[in-house]
Amino acid sequence: MRIGMTCYPTYGGSGIVATELGKELAERGHEVHFISYAQPIRLDPEQPRIFYHEVEVSNYPLFEFPPYSLALASRMAEVAEREMLDLLHVHYAIPHSVSAFLARNMMSRPLPFITTLHGTDITLVGVDRSYLPITRFSIQVSDGVTSISNYLKERTCEEFEVSRPIEVIPNFVNCDLYQRHPDPHLRQRFAPDGEPVVLHLSNFRPVKRVRDVIEVFARMGQDVAAHLIMIGDGPDRGSAEYLARKLGVSQRVSFVGKQDNIRDFLSIGDLMLLPSEMESFGLAALEAMAHGVPAIASNVGGLPEVIENGKDGYLFAVGDLDGMANCARSLLENPARLKETGRLARQTAERRFCSSHIIPQYERFYEQVLRRATGRGAGE
Repeated sequence: MRIGMTCYPTYGGSGIVATELGKELAERGHEVHFISYAQPIRLDPEQPRIFYHEVEVSNYPLFEFPPYSLALASRMAEVAEREMLDLLHVHYAIPHSVSAFLARNMMSRPLPFITTLHGTDITLVGVDRSYLPITRFSIQVSDGVTSISNYLKERTCEEFEVSRPIEVIPNFVNCDLYQRHPDPHLRQRFAPDGEPVVLHLSNFRPVKRVRDVIEVFARMGQDVAAHLIMIGDGPDRGSAEYLARKLGVSQRVSFVGKQDNIRDFLSIGDLMLLPSEMESFGLAALEAMAHGVPAIASNVGGLPEVIENGKDGYLFAVGDLDGMANCARSLLENPARLKETGRLARQTAERRFCSSHIIPQYERFYEQVLRRATGRGAGE
């Protein structure tokens, strides 16, 4: 198949999943064309069968805001025509689905498009009254819709009163790449005395509650000689750094910013803290679990679909900082229990979320959409 893929290229779950999906599809022989205003952060354009097409937006004095959605639609149609794309797959409803709808209607031949809902396009942007009608419309006119969790599917049907079929295809990891290969030099850098390493990975937006990560770590107590690595960046980084200094733990907390080598950091971790206010899936938890790193997370959204509480990780109510801290302390003080929880976390990732299980689900869905929309399969 020849697939057009559009996502936000920034440091966030939807862009990461879209990029990894494109890479996996290319590995399986498909041709994938990324169409966006910037190259996605994890994309390697040198990979065979991967192509990147930049969307250029002109700034005219007439426009107070650049019309990106229109430029994107034009670029989608142009690339689809030139590269003979079979379908478009857009990640995040607004504005990508609307742009794909316009591109489809600009074509002289069928060009079905699939929308994947990732979370904040529904839970935050979508329920904003000003965006609700256009979000609902974009879902209804898509040739196929997927959701990354049952939670998000149910939330979408409830908030937007849509009755159309939504296919649940969860996020995934490549289990051959996402596995524990610790770099002793990197581990030595953060834990020179062999102390446990606690991780947090996010885009540091308010919904991630990064200040809670610092609070939980501080409440674990000085007697737990652990080191916390904060991976990522975003608007709440400054306040988290200030809180670490205020609580007297800044010497044991490292803010390392955005990292391209996420797997290297996950490989040296012992425990992941994810006290988010909302997670439609919990990709950071899954990536950690694939490395044998169990997560202590909030019992919200799609996280219970990823973590089995008390078995391969632990779930607490949002804001239960003492519960999370006590659980973390207990795990780190019991290495055998921590190791077994990590083993089960890896087992869950392998059994349920490996790309070898998930990518064929996308391929089958593509074929179904193509048959419905065009009366044929790909390449016919």
